[in-house]
Amino acid sequence: MEYSEDQLQRYARHIVLPEVGGIGQTKLIKSKVLVVGAGGLGAPILLYLAAAGVGTIGVVDDDVVELSNLQRQVIHSSSRLGQAKVESASYILKDINPEIRIITHNCRLNRDNGKRLISDYDIIADGSDNFATRFLLADIAHLIGKTLVSAAILRFEGQISTFKSHLGEPYPCYRCLFPEAPADGLVPSCSEGGVLGAVAGIMGSLQAIEIIKEIIGIGESLAGQILLFNALETTFRKIKLSKDPECELCGNKSNNKDLSGNAHP
Repeated sequence: MEYSEDQLQRYARHIVLPEVGGIGQTKLIKSKVLVVGAGGLGAPILLYLAAAGVGTIGVVDDDVVELSNLQRQVIHSSSRLGQAKVESASYILKDINPEIRIITHNCRLNRDNGKRLISDYDIIADGSDNFATRFLLADIAHLIGKTLVSAAILRFEGQISTFKSHLGEPYPCYRCLFPEAPADGLVPSCSEGGVLGAVAGIMGSLQAIEIIKEIIGIGESLAGQILLFNALETTFRKIKLSKDPECELCGNKSNNKDLSGNAHP
């Protein structure tokens, strides 16, 4: 594609990178990414994808901006308290990069709308804050063939991985790592256990990096690996993940349904 003078200036620091260049930037401009959650993780994902020039960004969230969000959800501000998070995020993203398209989905992802929402996008980012959404999103992404970049945070720790089990061997799915959601109360939520705000920024930024890498096709994918971050120790640890042949979603037991009861289209 031909770039305007404004685009050449806007994306100059990308285009000068041999691994990205004009071809890579064009891939970003033509890509479509859905971000589920406009909170602690979603905020940096959205900000950096918009700045990078991802052409179409969808954002799913059914919450409104609250004062307790602002400690970590840096895409929102005090002046937009009470506003729908997707609208608050859209306002900032359009200001950062008016060339891109922002699609707001002011709803919670569920069994009824999940496939419809996800199917229009190339890559899915999980910035959700609950296990029900996380597992449902992972199931649907596998079944309809979408790459999922998923992260989670709590207190001073975070983890991130990329899942593209729809491509088959050797890639594991989310349920190869976590077969079932933990029992209620076993793992505290961020509101119960707390989270250092900057940890959300680090993990969300890493998600944005992995999404950009997947779009352009550069570097080493986190598929088949999980990266663990500990802020108190300032350490990163990468662990190899294996595909579980007995996984009920992607293994020998698979029945072409997500475990919430949705059949493959």
